Amino acid sequence: MKLEGKVALITGGGTGIGAAITERFVAEGAKVCITGRRPEKLEELAAKLGRDRVLPCPGDVSKYEDVKRMVYSTLDFGGRVDVLINNAATDVFGRMIDLDPEGWKHVLDVNLTGPFLLMKEAIPHMIDSGGGSIINVASIGGLRCMPNSSAYGTSKAGLIHLTRLAALEYGPYNVRCNVVCPGATRTEMFEVAMKEAAKAKGKDLETILRGFSAPVPLRRISDPQEMAGVCVFLASEDSSFMTGAVLVVDGGATIVDVAGVS
Repeated sequence: MKLEGKVALITGGGTGIGAAITERFVAEGAKVCITGRRPEKLEELAAKLGRDRVLPCPGDVSKYEDVKRMVYSTLDFGGRVDVLINNAATDVFGRMIDLDPEGWKHVLDVNLTGPFLLMKEAIPHMIDSGGGSIINVASIGGLRCMPNSSAYGTSKAGLIHLTRLAALEYGPYNVRCNVVCPGATRTEMFEVAMKEAAKAKGKDLETILRGFSAPVPLRRISDPQEMAGVCVFLASEDSSFMTGAVLVVDGGATIVDVAGVS
């Protein structure tokens, strides 16, 4: 029960990595407000885990009024905001010059501006209560370049930098800000992107997934639950002297030199 008594706000909390984190946080004793753009997913998870432990709060992180409501809903539910996890994300597939400008803008609004707005609203409450932990879910796509992912990769690189700036500015107030960079994780959003890649290459999804994981030292794609434990660590007192850190959880993908991959 490493998170006993803590109150968390998790964006994109109804599916994929967000849902896995929510389940683990509840198991560790936290109360959690989950947000997302699909109310039915949020309601389903809250019913499963218990409405005394999980509060569904539908909304769009790219809209400031929704963000304010998310933070105040968390305060009403738990009385404080100890942990903020910016996990909500979106993507658009395609080469840079082929992207629609509106698609580019939407990805940055959700993946980068959304976390900025949530930190802007949550940090003052964390300061008032003596501190907190912010965990931003970026991607190895923010550390290295991946084809047909210019909007996503740029937004995640920006999120890494934004997190470090927040760690610098709010460390004196005991607000810790860290980044988790997952590698390929079998979520709904990842599968949609891989289906687009499969279609473009004229291959089936499983063939693409096997090719994706073949050079990775652990030779597989991760499960969302494998990101949840890292987030528990960063939210708990076990990581009390960590801030500004970038934790890469990718099965070893980023240590591979592509020139040596056969």
